[in-house]
Amino acid sequence: MHIGIDCRLPTYRMGGISQYTIHLIQALSRLAGDERFTIFHSRREARSFLPPGDGRFDRRDLWTPCHHRFERQALAVELWPHQLDVVHSPDFIPPAAGAKRRVITVHDLTFLLYPEFLTAESRRYYSDQIRWAVAAADHILADSEATRRDLLAMLDVAPSKVTTVHLAANPVHTAHYPAETVARTAAEYGVGRGFILFVGTLEPRKNLVMLLHAYRKLRDSGAADVPLVLAGGRGWIYEEIFRTIEGLLLTEHVIHLEAVPDEKLAHLYRAAGVLAMPSHYEGFGLPALEAMHGGCPVVASTRGSLPEVVGQAAISLEPNDEAAWVDALARVLTTPSLAEAMRAAGLAQAALFTWESTAAATLAVYRAVGAAI
Repeated sequence: MHIGIDCRLPTYRMGGISQYTIHLIQALSRLAGDERFTIFHSRREARSFLPPGDGRFDRRDLWTPCHHRFERQALAVELWPHQLDVVHSPDFIPPAAGAKRRVITVHDLTFLLYPEFLTAESRRYYSDQIRWAVAAADHILADSEATRRDLLAMLDVAPSKVTTVHLAANPVHTAHYPAETVARTAAEYGVGRGFILFVGTLEPRKNLVMLLHAYRKLRDSGAADVPLVLAGGRGWIYEEIFRTIEGLLLTEHVIHLEAVPDEKLAHLYRAAGVLAMPSHYEGFGLPALEAMHGGCPVVASTRGSLPEVVGQAAISLEPNDEAAWVDALARVLTTPSLAEAMRAAGLAQAALFTWESTAAATLAVYRAVGAAI
């Protein structure tokens, strides 16, 4: 069977979907099988995302840019000569044709559930195409049971057409790092140890304005004399976050870090006292999984997929219950026995999510879809 995987997105944006695509490809190469894979790169991509030394994987470059208004049609034309049995589109939208069978991954339905949290351009791109995409796809992979339920409820997708395949963490987060390495990175960024950490794009869905108000109360109560570190790029509609920092007189205490390399982010998880993830919605919530791998206690929202990811290892709260967030963060930061118990539980929970299981479940879908040709 000849399988194509669309890996153009990393050329344009190295976010969560790009990371998922790259690590999935590498994990697929560690599985036995006689499938042949073509990994489609952007023609502008100097890097190679092929697994090294695996002759089953081949690279082909495409001209069609991501998120172009005619992407579906142009991609179909470019794919057609490759005679694919199955093409996998990890970024929601499949080509109009170009393979005998089409598989897509739907990571979340934020653009339908919370359209106010996206830019007009993003809302248009996904909202205008998602109904067509789930109808056109032969099978859909969902990152979580929460996203699968949303697909069934909101888009009337048949249950047999959607398979939940959980993600896993970037391998850098599962590695061991000496204490002196962690300390060196913490010193480099001026954050020390025991701080409150948030990881993710700065945008409304992440509920950072609430977290900032909770942090102000923590400082005022004397329960937290540590920085709040926001590790993530400025996404969209983020201006209120910085206005809130200034309005609450937190400029000296909130540290914003952009473009933190993956390995140094792993160090920050190990230096932090707690990860705060108060999102209104997450399709998966990789920072929670990464933090647990790093032995960092997690306080997370009860929304979306987060309960699936953290299980019983985290303190889970409604995202808008500010008083509960103040109390939970204070308890983790000031109760060493609680923090240690959460670290141990988090490490056990994180071990349940591996790229090997993600790849095996994905390959099983490819094979099932291909068998129907």
